[in-house]
Amino acid sequence: MSARIAAALIIGLAIMVGPMRCDAQTIYHYQDRSGTVHLSDIRTNAEYRPYFTFRIPETADRTQIAAFIARAAKTNGVDPALVTAMVEVESGFSVKAVSPKGAQGLMQIMPATARDLKLTDSFDAAKNIEAGTRYMRQLLDRFGGDVKLALAAYNAGPGTVSRHGGVPPIAETRQYIEKVRGRYGKAI
Repeated sequence: MSARIAAALIIGLAIMVGPMRCDAQTIYHYQDRSGTVHLSDIRTNAEYRPYFTFRIPETADRTQIAAFIARAAKTNGVDPALVTAMVEVESGFSVKAVSPKGAQGLMQIMPATARDLKLTDSFDAAKNIEAGTRYMRQLLDRFGGDVKLALAAYNAGPGTVSRHGGVPPIAETRQYIEKVRGRYGKAI
């Protein structure tokens, strides 16, 4: 099963569990000897590994945010599980989030970056996710598809990553990468 089909199935599962009351929903997967990928929200045996954990607070519109993530990820060629992990770490799925440094919205986009991305309303969930995902695509392209470096650049700025020749020695950036990695459920 291709990664895109698996991602689509996972987003579909996340949308289906959306109306349920839950703080987190982990989707597990494993690939059997014949190549079939099995997905479940219940870890029924040791072969199942977390694919990603979908943690959207009950106060958020789960179905709508999942749809925005799926659309932006598909359009920009970014793994929807990665975008979901980034949104969780960046804003905790709070559409109106503002960081102490001024980053705004679900993907915590700085005002200068928003201008560069032609994002006119950082608090519009769909536009914020699209712009943040498009920016992540740009960073992935700039850093040769290296997710760890792209995440470091998303957090600390691409210039900082370039100057350091890799992940900068900034505790906040290193913690950010680890938090996203932990929620992404894949090696980065």
